[in-house]
Amino acid sequence: MEVTMDPMFLAWSYFRRRKLQQCSEICTKILQENPYDQDSSLPISEAAWSMKTRALTEMVYIDEIEVDQEGIAEMMLDESSIAQVARPGTSLRLPGTSQGGGPTQAVRPMTQTGRPITGFVRPSTQSGRPGTMEQAIKTPRTASTARPVTSASGRYIRLGTASMLTNPEGPFINLSRINLAKYSQKPNLSRTLFEYIFHHENDVKNALDLAAQATEHAQFKDWWWKVQLGKCYYRLGLYREAEKQFRSALNQQEVVDTFLYLAKVYQRLDQPITALNLFKQGLDHFPGEVTLLTGIARIHEEMNNISSATEYYKDVLKQDNTHVEAIACIGSNHFYTDQPEIALRFYRRLLQMGVYNCQLYNNLGLCCFYAQQYDMTLSSFERALALVANDEEQADVWYNIGHVAVGIGDLTLAYQCFKLALAFNNDHAEAYNNLAVLELRKGRIEQSKAFLQTAESLAPHMYEPHYNLSILTEKIGDLQGSYTAAQKSEDSFPEHVDTQQLLRQLRQHFATL
Repeated sequence: MEVTMDPMFLAWSYFRRRKLQQCSEICTKILQENPYDQDSSLPISEAAWSMKTRALTEMVYIDEIEVDQEGIAEMMLDESSIAQVARPGTSLRLPGTSQGGGPTQAVRPMTQTGRPITGFVRPSTQSGRPGTMEQAIKTPRTASTARPVTSASGRYIRLGTASMLTNPEGPFINLSRINLAKYSQKPNLSRTLFEYIFHHENDVKNALDLAAQATEHAQFKDWWWKVQLGKCYYRLGLYREAEKQFRSALNQQEVVDTFLYLAKVYQRLDQPITALNLFKQGLDHFPGEVTLLTGIARIHEEMNNISSATEYYKDVLKQDNTHVEAIACIGSNHFYTDQPEIALRFYRRLLQMGVYNCQLYNNLGLCCFYAQQYDMTLSSFERALALVANDEEQADVWYNIGHVAVGIGDLTLAYQCFKLALAFNNDHAEAYNNLAVLELRKGRIEQSKAFLQTAESLAPHMYEPHYNLSILTEKIGDLQGSYTAAQKSEDSFPEHVDTQQLLRQLRQHFATL
């Protein structure tokens, strides 16, 4: 006689093993045999309904703490004007608020907003808030695409459309007919329903209604519902209301996630110092919590305070020695502070952990070259080229091989490498700049000038094309053009000594005229 497992228990087993599609199918069969009714239903159908709701939510669930990208709409149409001229070291949006302790722009490349390029790609690390709409449209916003994110709300709508694929015959729950007031009084069902509405359907308005009614039913004593209210307000752009809810939740129950959500609100409000204090307050309650230490390190890194960021990343590694972001950022910092041998140890550690991608081998190749381990350099770059996922990565690898060629004096190979970088990515400003220098060495002044002007237009935040163009135009006698380019170079990098000397010479020329 064959013994069959109870369907509900089997569904629960599938759910725990993350076989969500099978779990959903079994729950559907149970519900077909025992239809679920809002007013009166059997415990088995209620359990199956709740389980299916959770399974469908888990299929499309995205952690709200990590994924946070400001789209063009959020950045350019932001009406919450805070401080136009913030004090140095108090704003994430202003370039040049460096706290010292890190390499200058001459050594470490910068993004449009004056932040150093980080060792680990996260949302909003590639660039901060651009100044103009044109700049915003040009800026690549994500790790996987060079196109800017048009709007965060658009991303949620696309997620909602994708969630329909989990239910080909139509939505599992018809939100327009559901009685939210009745569900808000059932603690066992209201939470799973909220997460389904918020994550699967992306219907923030209904989710907010349910959370508000459930909070009221709990007599405002349930911290979980207050956190959910805060998430809804944050998604709607009501940051001050979200702050109140998260603060209220923390007063009732200190939870790591709530500290992280509240810090995210303060970062969106451009209050990094408040966010840092909040993280430190969280560390008092949860000593050694990795996510809080990482949050502090990220803020220090975004504010150009590289030495403090590195210290906190080291603290992260004391708690979790397999933390990829901390290892990558410390390795990157050692590379840019002229310690490629130490950086090599950190990148080798990533290899031992099983990280196997183009970026890692690219960095290993550069570290080997600058540490004078020439036998490993080319093999690392060959591996990187074999692992490229898109044209942008291919362009970056060829650009770095070009740098190696310049270092060994093979300018013909360097020229070909930079050309290849441009063939794969026509917007590679650094390759245009270096090609211009090589063209100038060959005596092709017009070609060199054209490349520099292209680099200028593609990356106005870089000082090198401005400075090189200034030198070139000064040599051919165009003093006014040289002065204009030198001023742009000074705006991009005020501490650049050569630019200051050139400007002094040009002012003396103009004074004698």
